[in-house]
Amino acid sequence: MFQNLKNKKRIISITLVIVIILIFIIIFIKFNYKNLKIGNNMSNKSIEEIEEYILNISSYEAEVSVVVEGNKTTNKYVILQQYISPNKIKQTVIEPRNIEGLEVIYDGNSLTINNSKLNLRKIYENYEYITNNFLCLESFIEDYKNGKENSNTSLKEENEEIVLEVNMKSNNKYIQNKKLYISKNTGKPTKLLIEDINEKTVVYILYNEIKINDLNKN
Repeated sequence: MFQNLKNKKRIISITLVIVIILIFIIIFIKFNYKNLKIGNNMSNKSIEEIEEYILNISSYEAEVSVVVEGNKTTNKYVILQQYISPNKIKQTVIEPRNIEGLEVIYDGNSLTINNSKLNLRKIYENYEYITNNFLCLESFIEDYKNGKENSNTSLKEENEEIVLEVNMKSNNKYIQNKKLYISKNTGKPTKLLIEDINEKTVVYILYNEIKINDLNKN
């Protein structure tokens, strides 16, 4: 009888240990699944949800490589872009070296160009693309929002990317169509194309790095 009681206690102890282990396993699985789901949040969203995410960006900081195809020349830049909603924009030139450090700042009302080493008049004449905000992501977002109201936009999947496209209906023959490519996995822009009236890409913007909604007004 004593032996049976001892065996029962052993069985109960083993059972309790097993139950505790199972509880820990369940908690561990749920916790890690939750983190995994959060970590891959964008990959679980629909293309409409990612579109909404992009259209509601409040700030971003990006290093971009820009190629501008002119009639006779091709201009290449590497630029650091910073934006804070609703209208604060700053672009800092990293390359080419001859205008490295050039800053173009918009505050919603005025444009400021900073670089004491350079002739600003010459810069404005020869590097007008740098002083134009159509190189910036928020310019595309504004155009896309306006285009949606007039049914001039499209949204589609293309391989592992989502493409937001807007027809500008513009009098400017060099800026007729814009296409923003977004990674389905990260929800981040990968490139922005601007096409002319002949559907030729005249501006190609590659997002080398981009951080979204991380900046503050300071």
